[in-house]
Amino acid sequence: MSPSDIRKTKRGLRIAGIVGAVVAIAIVATGVLARSRGDARLREWTEAQAIPTVAVAPPGASADGDELKLPGRLEAYARAPLYARTSGYLKSWSADIGTPVKAGQLLAEIETPDLDQQLQQARADLATAQANEKLAGITAERWQKILESNAVSKQDVDEKTGDLAAKRALVASAKANVDRYVALKGFTRIVAPFDGIVTARNTDVGALVNAGSAAGQELFVVSDTRKLRVYVNVPQTFVPDVPPGTKATLTVPEHPEKTYTATVEASAQAVNAQSGTTLMQLVVDNSAGELLPGAYANVSLALPHDATALSVPASALIFDAGGLRVATVGADNRVVMKPVTIARDFGKTIQLGSGLAPDDRVIINPPDGVVAGTEVRIAGNAEPAAPSAKG
Repeated sequence: MSPSDIRKTKRGLRIAGIVGAVVAIAIVATGVLARSRGDARLREWTEAQAIPTVAVAPPGASADGDELKLPGRLEAYARAPLYARTSGYLKSWSADIGTPVKAGQLLAEIETPDLDQQLQQARADLATAQANEKLAGITAERWQKILESNAVSKQDVDEKTGDLAAKRALVASAKANVDRYVALKGFTRIVAPFDGIVTARNTDVGALVNAGSAAGQELFVVSDTRKLRVYVNVPQTFVPDVPPGTKATLTVPEHPEKTYTATVEASAQAVNAQSGTTLMQLVVDNSAGELLPGAYANVSLALPHDATALSVPASALIFDAGGLRVATVGADNRVVMKPVTIARDFGKTIQLGSGLAPDDRVIINPPDGVVAGTEVRIAGNAEPAAPSAKG
């Protein structure tokens, strides 16, 4: 080869080397830049995922016709367990459970052989006392006449007069004893104390009957069910909102399609220290006889409506060392803690007395560890896509 060709060849190789180096540098630079961009996107995505996502909602307005739903117990307006006032054996009964009865109607009779003998003895004792009184009266009268002739001392006459007074007292005692047994004999007839229904019969013919409620069991129970009492334990917070005259609606399991209207009649005016509730009595008409004494009922009490009150889900409340608070989201998407007070607790929702404004964004379920100033993302806003595996 000529010297000129050799120079051209060397120049070509030099140029090719330079071009190859430039290409290699470009490839390396492109890879480094792509990797750097991928790392940046990964870092941004990771940081974005570290920001908690929360669901928010404005506080709800208190709905019209607020109701307080509580369990209640139905009882007869008047209920009388009937016990025997005298001991004996049941001779007969004439009214079974479910029988309507009138005041004074005979329910059962008791046979009292022991009482009959005691009454006869008491009458005999009265006759003896009356005979002794009569004799003492005659004796005292005679001694008074003898005293006029000074044949006896005044002391002897006073003794006879005092004996007459003692005999008269014995007669009064014996007569009272007879009256007592006669009164007990009158209790052998068990009668209805008022108009109502026999709701229990716990005896039968020939059964031994013991006198009194301590020694014996109740023979009958008569209940007036034309209207019923409804007993409800109202939480202390709501007692001022349920004065006498407050209307309520009842439902019972046996008639789920029907509702009954009741009225608050009385309050115990005291709070039970164990339950923190006040016992209230309502009255419901039962002229149709559909409600049963002793039954369970669902009671809905109408509460006064507060148009300015705000409510939040119970899950939104946070109770910690800072007290009772609600977490809200500020304009900069950071958490703002607001102290609140509870006006009413409806279970799933809480009516607040103070602390929130209608336009606040309340975090419905605050995540664990949320504190004031924490940055959050509101659910439903666009999130950065996950970085591609290709970089």
